[in-house]
Amino acid sequence: MKKESWSWGGIPKASHQVVNLRWRTDTINFAGFTASCLPYGLGRSYGDVPINDEGILVRTTALDRVIAFDAETGVLHCEAGISLGDILRVVVPRGWFLPVTPGTQFVTLGGAIANDVHGKNHHCAGTFGCHVLGFELLRSSGEKLWCTPTEHADYFAATIAGLGLTGLILTAKIQLTKIAANKIDVNNQAFNGLDEGLDLFEQHEDTTYTVAWVDCLTRGAQLGRGIFSGGEFSQTESRKNLATKRLAVPLDFPSFSLNKYSVQAFNNLYFANGKRKSGRGVTDYEPFFYPLDKVHAWNRIYGRKGFYQYQCCVPFGEANEGREAIREMLNQISLSGNASFLAVLKVFGDKQSPGMLSFPEKGITLALDFPNWGDKTQRLFDRLDAIVREQNGKNYPAKDACMKAADFQQQYPQWEAFAKFIDPKFSSSFWRRVTQENA
Repeated sequence: MKKESWSWGGIPKASHQVVNLRWRTDTINFAGFTASCLPYGLGRSYGDVPINDEGILVRTTALDRVIAFDAETGVLHCEAGISLGDILRVVVPRGWFLPVTPGTQFVTLGGAIANDVHGKNHHCAGTFGCHVLGFELLRSSGEKLWCTPTEHADYFAATIAGLGLTGLILTAKIQLTKIAANKIDVNNQAFNGLDEGLDLFEQHEDTTYTVAWVDCLTRGAQLGRGIFSGGEFSQTESRKNLATKRLAVPLDFPSFSLNKYSVQAFNNLYFANGKRKSGRGVTDYEPFFYPLDKVHAWNRIYGRKGFYQYQCCVPFGEANEGREAIREMLNQISLSGNASFLAVLKVFGDKQSPGMLSFPEKGITLALDFPNWGDKTQRLFDRLDAIVREQNGKNYPAKDACMKAADFQQQYPQWEAFAKFIDPKFSSSFWRRVTQENA
């Protein structure tokens, strides 16, 4: 079979057989599979979490039906292959929103659970898994388990952030958040350096949604300059369905188009524009939560060699270790010249997820996209890993393609307990990579 791109980052290439699941009542002959299998939704994970090289992918996107929605309580029951965007088209006009959402709406409900996604409101709402009421899990034995915090609670904890390895989620029930409008009251503020930006997070700790874009190529006093955004759903009642205009990237960009100079030019313009537009305003929810979704196939900007996303979390305590760790990471990135124009800074709160392998912990999280420059990029990641390791931080499996097995096992000490819940017919390239004893 030909090796193809199956992750959003285009790394690594892999070959698969594909089984398309069309109905949640379909009978899957797991016993007849000659290789391991893995659920596959919309493919928005960046590294090898959605990859099962030389194995089987069970595609779930046809399971996209709403089973029940209580517009009074905000309890939604859906098939697991439905996208978050399709959910929003149903619930927003009725005055409800997702309790937690990642930076794209092109993620399936099952994928949001399996990766326990987080958003701009982690400091007050936790992860997606905190709002899951229950789900139906199909095991390769044919057994179907309805998992909740009290019923099959062990499988509930293992499947949230379980990377698709415990079985196939067929349906899920979640609790939505009440909103008065589909508008966001936004407060944008430019900041001239990292300390000023982190101070803004502390000053807006009572704001529901907070995030910052960071310029990774500045140095000196301007190291870590950026644009902070805080937001709340408007209380002015307006829930009209909106048509979003979408652009497209029609072809893979040449690999040389993203370099230190082109990205620095972009960053300078973006910062200047953000500084000019600083202040309060109102925007629709889509550009606030999903700014990149309006550019279809934006990953092609990075060319055929693909790109890596590196996301970590480091503790943020009174001794300012977290600030210094992020500062040193930004310094290393700037010195390397490896161009990241998509750099996002957020603060995690202390609300614990029910998921055994959940990523977020109280601290600062930095997410960065890097073009694949081969060994040069790997050497940069080695330096970033060393900083994360020193701070007892963590890397995010859903974004990872390079994490060393020793680091994964150190950062996620529950991995051996979790492994007991892996379905015997399920596996992934990521899991095989990070659990090799001698890696």
